[in-house]
Amino acid sequence: MKVRGLRAALAALVVGGLVAAGCSSSEDTGRSTPDGGATSELDVSDWDAVLADARGETVNWYLWGGSESINRFVDETYGPVLRDRFGITLNRVPVADTVDAVNQVLAEESAGEEQGAVDVIWINGENFSTLADAGMLFDGWSRRLPNARLVDWDNPAVAKDFGVDVGDRESPWSSAQFQLVYDSGRMSSAELPRSYAALLDWACANPGRFTYVAPGPGGFQGTRFVKGALYELAGSDGWQRFDQARWDAAAPKLWSYLEELAPCLWRNGETYPADENELHRLFANDEVDFTITQAAVGPGALIEEGLVPSTAKAFVFDANSIGDFNYLAIPSNASHKAAALVLANLVLEPELQARQILPEHGFGLGYAIDPGRVDDEDAAAAVRDAAARLGDAATPPEQLAAALVGDTAPQYQDLVETGWRRALLGGL
Repeated sequence: MKVRGLRAALAALVVGGLVAAGCSSSEDTGRSTPDGGATSELDVSDWDAVLADARGETVNWYLWGGSESINRFVDETYGPVLRDRFGITLNRVPVADTVDAVNQVLAEESAGEEQGAVDVIWINGENFSTLADAGMLFDGWSRRLPNARLVDWDNPAVAKDFGVDVGDRESPWSSAQFQLVYDSGRMSSAELPRSYAALLDWACANPGRFTYVAPGPGGFQGTRFVKGALYELAGSDGWQRFDQARWDAAAPKLWSYLEELAPCLWRNGETYPADENELHRLFANDEVDFTITQAAVGPGALIEEGLVPSTAKAFVFDANSIGDFNYLAIPSNASHKAAALVLANLVLEPELQARQILPEHGFGLGYAIDPGRVDDEDAAAAVRDAAARLGDAATPPEQLAAALVGDTAPQYQDLVETGWRRALLGGL
């Protein structure tokens, strides 16, 4: 996404260590406090009262704005429903990186502003951990939404966000898993590398035909690519709990692998695409043979947008394909909490979850809900039909499931990104 996702805490206003915050919840909905308590503000269990409070409000949704197809999906899918059904105006606020929204919340708190500009953030990973650690997340609401019953909260991939307990502080929107994309018109599936070791061999046998996004702000998928290499070199288990000694032992192997790979890359590894859109352009222009996606539809949405060839297809390595859920969170100083709650509940509606995975709608990330929990017959049919329509461009679900691993604890994010710049770019 994440969100990726969707999608680094590098800006100066991000304060406090990225320490895994413990699960906190309360019978009252409110702002989370350092001792795990909450201040009473809204009774989410009285949904009619929430809807009444929300009517007439404008909800300011801060989210990564780097994909025009996702921007359009948000505007055209949620905006009209919020307006026509609930009397809420959606104001989508695009940011270059989620950390920009986090910084704004922290800056407003530092300035003593009790009515902040940010009502909802598309968030996960270290950005969630930062706000949770700062006590700046609205608490006690996510599992009490009417549609929360459709979420499998017992699934560790949902209940833990990069190793941090979600508690009642964020609600899932969609899911994502790292995949590579190739052009089946240029190469066959039998030629594809299926591990990082095989990728090194392939890249050096085909110099200049592979590259990846630079890890860091705007380059979340590049960070995830590097973490996958870490898993292959040092084992994938246990990275959801921070261990400095383990990192210190594994990091030299990681940098050694990437330094060996670099001379075989596009432009000899002297420069890297800044974001996924730049990598898509290189792929579409036949400058490289692979791009990346985290979408359930693979490159389906990219094909619909004309950004990659119609013969593009997604695939995963045999192991170490990192996946996660991405979420909506409400800052504790949000000015329009009722409208934010309505939005968070709306994105979980089965028909809209079904809409989001289809490539023609431009989003293409996976379900946040458990389809097996949808008991309405028409809604269940819509969910099943959407999954069946993903098409040949998508990675087969059984291959995604076999390769899936969880992401790291948030403390590793900065270690990976700063270490990568030091090792691959000389500390730039």
